[in-house]
Amino acid sequence: MTSPLILYVPGLLPKPEAGVHKQALRRCLAEGLRRHDEDVGKEFDAAERSFDLVAWTYDFYREHRDFALDAKSIDDLFNRPDASEQDIVEASSLGKRLLRWLYRVGNLFPFLIPHLASERVELHLRDLMRYAHNRNDIAAHTREMLKMPLRAAWESGRPVLLAAHSMGSVIAYDVLWEMSRDPRDELQIDLLLTMGSPLGQGYLQRRILGHDESGRARYPCNIRRWVNLSAVGDMTAVNPCLGNDFGEMVELGLVECIEDIEIFNFFRHDGELNVHAEYGYLVNKVTAAVVADWWRQQQHAV
Repeated sequence: MTSPLILYVPGLLPKPEAGVHKQALRRCLAEGLRRHDEDVGKEFDAAERSFDLVAWTYDFYREHRDFALDAKSIDDLFNRPDASEQDIVEASSLGKRLLRWLYRVGNLFPFLIPHLASERVELHLRDLMRYAHNRNDIAAHTREMLKMPLRAAWESGRPVLLAAHSMGSVIAYDVLWEMSRDPRDELQIDLLLTMGSPLGQGYLQRRILGHDESGRARYPCNIRRWVNLSAVGDMTAVNPCLGNDFGEMVELGLVECIEDIEIFNFFRHDGELNVHAEYGYLVNKVTAAVVADWWRQQQHAV
């Protein structure tokens, strides 16, 4: 069997050193897989080359995050099998619903965004605009970092699950759109798995590659299937249903389906619930079920 590859693209903000970050991400996904399907979890563990990381954030920020800040919170995830009642109540709180409504208003009326954005959101918008305007070729460089492992996997016949968290989903989408237009890149992604994605935001849709095209030229044509996960209360995925926004891809036969799934992310950092955290998305049983089903399909395809 040609070894399947799960290729992961993280989101904004500095991340730990690449080797440490990759190990932590892989550990979270492996834990989720073991909880869902012990056999798949063992196979994933044994396949050392089954998971890789596109570590783009260091080139973008020129700094690493201290992994010690997250280590205990990740360990705590493994002691909790699922979201607690308290997690669910916090993620679904009235305050969260009101904030989501305000963000959706900002999405419809972009001139309101500066008045609604928190300091953290303002930082994200600053970094997003740096990427969108390709300042100092940073966006082109970032996309090339993903293209290289995709080409290598395709040339070696490896089926690919491209997993992308938050802003990583924008990078993944842009890369697949560009590669769709390059005759040298005749590849196909077996499954695109987006988590906590901002692609449902109109503000961002007006800045992704292909946004000013129409019909087939508007979208990537190298994705077999797309699954989108969004956590309850995740403000980055404020418009969580991508099937509505990108449904024309299905109508045009560019993708078999786009499936939107809601989850509860129960990652806590210093006791505070963070429903957007990548580690929480990866350890989640719903994520594990999607990945495990894909992994099994690769076995049956042999």
